[in-house]
Amino acid sequence: MASLFALVDCNSFYASCERVFRPDLQSRPVVVLSNNDGCIIARSAEAKALGIPMGAPYFKHRNMLRRNGVAVFSSNYALYGDLSARVMNVLGRFSPRMEVYSIDEAFLELSGMPGGAERHARRLRATVLRWTGIPVSVGLGSTRTLAKIANRFAKQQERCRGVFDLDNSLRPELVLNSMPVRDIWGIGRRHARRLEAHGVHTALDFRNMDRNWVKRRMGVTGLHTLLELRGISCFGWERNPGMRKSILSSRSFGRPVECFAQMREAVACHAERVAEKLRRQGSVASGVTVFVETNRFAPGLPQYANSGFAAVHPATLHTPTVLGAALSLLERLFREGYQYKKCGVMLSGLEQEQGRWLSLLDPVPGDHCEQSRLMRAVDGINERWGRDTVRFAASGLERVWTMRQDMRSPRYTSAWAELPVVRAG
Repeated sequence: MASLFALVDCNSFYASCERVFRPDLQSRPVVVLSNNDGCIIARSAEAKALGIPMGAPYFKHRNMLRRNGVAVFSSNYALYGDLSARVMNVLGRFSPRMEVYSIDEAFLELSGMPGGAERHARRLRATVLRWTGIPVSVGLGSTRTLAKIANRFAKQQERCRGVFDLDNSLRPELVLNSMPVRDIWGIGRRHARRLEAHGVHTALDFRNMDRNWVKRRMGVTGLHTLLELRGISCFGWERNPGMRKSILSSRSFGRPVECFAQMREAVACHAERVAEKLRRQGSVASGVTVFVETNRFAPGLPQYANSGFAAVHPATLHTPTVLGAALSLLERLFREGYQYKKCGVMLSGLEQEQGRWLSLLDPVPGDHCEQSRLMRAVDGINERWGRDTVRFAASGLERVWTMRQDMRSPRYTSAWAELPVVRAG
């Protein structure tokens, strides 16, 4: 049986998350800002209708947003991450095979569903909305690329009511002809410009191109995209879809950081966070990278950016090991006399904790087991009682460098002190 892919995508995800605990915002335009309240990174449908551009600097549109009664929020990553996990948990009930593609997207296998895939998709959509409060759109196609296009059409056309099956549509060519080539999944800006110069403007135009020309000019990736548009699946199911190849923790500072002590706290905090993420996916890491940089958008200031890498042997999930490597790297990277805007810690060389290869030079397995139990005990305490209930002193107490979030909504689902209050009349 041929595969049938479903792409489930949350509608205006960050804005929808803000509405879950604020029913008064259901018909009001909502926007969410990037780190340090810099740019607009999410817009509800009502905000899009006002012509508010994606990525626009907040300070340039502040007055217009106020005049139009737009609700403005700082990014609330704790809330978005928790609601994303809830959505993915619900989606997993509707398919034996699922791959989480991003915080608000997932691919599902819907081949051979009783009653038909479209009916199954509508039941899925209704259940996600009822159980989480998040609206989603579902696109169905015989390949991932076609499912992506179908999802886009489902969002754009109200008559689809959130679900569209491209393979079973009466005129799939019309759908492909309505999609600009630059918006095809896997077609970057450079290739899009080249294709448009060659007279290729839509997905239908691209589908009808000579495959040899595409392979010569765009490589194997371009050829795979072409074949996917023709209904030939080239991107199958990953063996371990939840396993990321690297994990990063990074944030811009709320205000410039100039002293080593504050930078050390920030790097330590990111080392803690990235180690937590590592354990959450059941992995160990053999490489640590630290980077620091000034604000490249402030040309009047002295500029500096640098990064460093350290190998870790054996591969670890132990926060003190990651922390020690990261702080040693920072000592080599930090330079006085600069106003730093951002830093981050990345783990690489990831492999599964269970089933990994050991060498004769590795410490005895008991040491790793003790470290794993200790770290998971710390994670369990923080999960139950709130983030940073137990933390490393190196990450600081006041953290004056943290990013600005002047308009952040409460962390309704992950902080006891910020639970919503219900009053019975």
